[in-house]
Amino acid sequence: MLDILSNRTYRHLFSAQVIALMGTGLATVALGLLAFDLAGADAGTVLGTALAIKMIAYVGVAPVAAAFAERLPRRAMLVSLDLVRAGIAVLLPFVSEVWQIYVLIFLLQSASAGFTPTFQATIPDVLPDEKDYTRALSLSRLAYDLESLVSPMLAALLLTLVSFHTLFAGTVIGFLASAALVVSVLLPSPKPITPRPIYERTTRGVRIYLATPRLRGLLAINMAVASAGAMVIVNTVVIVQGAFGLSQQSTALALTAFGGGSMLAALTLPRLLESVSDRAAMLTGVALMIAGLVAGTMLSGIAMLLPVWFVIGIGYSTAQTPSGRLLRRSAHPEDRPALFAAQFALSHACWLITYPLAGWLGAAIGLNPTFVVLAVIAATALAAALFLWPAGDQETITHRHPGLPDSDPHWKEGTPTGGHRHAHAFIIDDLHPQWPREP
Repeated sequence: MLDILSNRTYRHLFSAQVIALMGTGLATVALGLLAFDLAGADAGTVLGTALAIKMIAYVGVAPVAAAFAERLPRRAMLVSLDLVRAGIAVLLPFVSEVWQIYVLIFLLQSASAGFTPTFQATIPDVLPDEKDYTRALSLSRLAYDLESLVSPMLAALLLTLVSFHTLFAGTVIGFLASAALVVSVLLPSPKPITPRPIYERTTRGVRIYLATPRLRGLLAINMAVASAGAMVIVNTVVIVQGAFGLSQQSTALALTAFGGGSMLAALTLPRLLESVSDRAAMLTGVALMIAGLVAGTMLSGIAMLLPVWFVIGIGYSTAQTPSGRLLRRSAHPEDRPALFAAQFALSHACWLITYPLAGWLGAAIGLNPTFVVLAVIAATALAAALFLWPAGDQETITHRHPGLPDSDPHWKEGTPTGGHRHAHAFIIDDLHPQWPREP
């Protein structure tokens, strides 16, 4: 898997991702301490609101940012957004009111909503080989999982030496280092595109996404991932310290089990996907998460929680890591930023639903019924994915162009099949606005 780091451009981009993630992780810890410093017992409400604002920024800003990313040099855009994020992080230690947290979080996450999809859409152009790109997706998943484990430990170590305000300096350094690494390489620029009105550019990614059967299935998988993930992220501390009466160390151990399962899946997926289809792997991952949620209704202690969280972690990574492969083969290079932004926005819309649901239901009706509700949502999402994403999903599809003149150069693409039809890798675009129902 690490062989792809021999590619200098990808190595620098991956390093930029890891360093920026570490900086963001430090900011997350510091933000929690800042919220407690400002709001005391209401810190949970402040953080919950900040999390909702983060998701709203992701859902609302990503498609708009992608509309401009189609026209701007990618390196300049990524570096500019890193500098914007660093500038916002500089202001966080000087916050004195709760409303200021909300404003700065919205600005910071809006910049991230522009950065992340543009970054993700660049990797397929840097690593055009399918196997290399699959390894890159697994490395990216590992980076996210390691950040969730390492950042809290690093923050705890630093807090023995400095105040929590100083942690924000680590965030600034992370974003500046990320910008420097991006500057150090040449990135593929967006391909020339047909000029379009701003509304069409803003909605193009979502329209391509919802018109592609495999991506409609991916949206259902996103909901299943968000259901299981929200239960783990929101309620682990409630289960371990509230229901079991254990310590913070036990909470960290439970989250480590979840992260360990996710990392194990990320390490094995590149080889697995050489012999198993993306659809089969991702749906199996969803089934594992559902099984984990059902098992969660029978928890009796930490000894049972750890393997349940480990299984959910395996399913979590298995279900979502291959998503980049689906996006890559479902759009032309010039449409990839818009499509990755659509995935970014729509997947976070699922989290915007499940995050508060996991918290509110846990407090209102108890943990076991919450496990049941989220398991039902995930199972419904699995059924939807099975229906929306056909088992016989093919890249090359025979199709018609009823209104296309015989002289149009598009007829030279693919393989003629007679009867005013031809076959080629089918992608939603201006010539193919709808998925063919019959050849």
